[in-house]
Amino acid sequence: MMKEMLVQLRISLLAVLALAVILCGAYPLLVWAAGQALFPGQAGGSLVRVGGTLAGSSLLGQGFTEEAYFHPRPSAAGSGYDAASSGGSNLGPTSRQLTELVRVRVAAYRAENGLSSAVPVPADAVTASASGLDPHISVPNALLQARRVARARGMGERALRERMTAHTEGRTLGILGEPRVNVLMLNIDLDQKR
Repeated sequence: MMKEMLVQLRISLLAVLALAVILCGAYPLLVWAAGQALFPGQAGGSLVRVGGTLAGSSLLGQGFTEEAYFHPRPSAAGSGYDAASSGGSNLGPTSRQLTELVRVRVAAYRAENGLSSAVPVPADAVTASASGLDPHISVPNALLQARRVARARGMGERALRERMTAHTEGRTLGILGEPRVNVLMLNIDLDQKR
């Protein structure tokens, strides 16, 4: 009986050790190597460099506030766009605090983009994403910002919309989500066209 128990214990320990080596060592190493070989840019964080200087990641939102730039979604991550504090506000749809915050953001959005009170403001312009780091804005949001950005840059709105179209990503797999504009990539492109 004791001998059988020791045999079973030995088998169990060997199984745990083998699985630990495979699942905690070999498998992650294989996935890492495949990612580096097949998708080096994405595996490295989708980093964007401009003239050799790191400008950010195409996967993370950044806080652009100047008139000459498209503005991202509001962020609830830390003190804003803090990748170490990714997260939403956790304010629910019946929250008075959220209602007031959105009201203030709608007024500010209309004022900075020269919009009348009759123009509907896209939800992504006044609410933070779940991560607080969403790098995209909706196409309607970008279109409402286009006049302000074109005026601040001294360029035609048509030329600006062409740049917007170049940085508009379609639905994921052709069916999921809505078309969206990558704010960082668009703003970098506009800076390079100056």
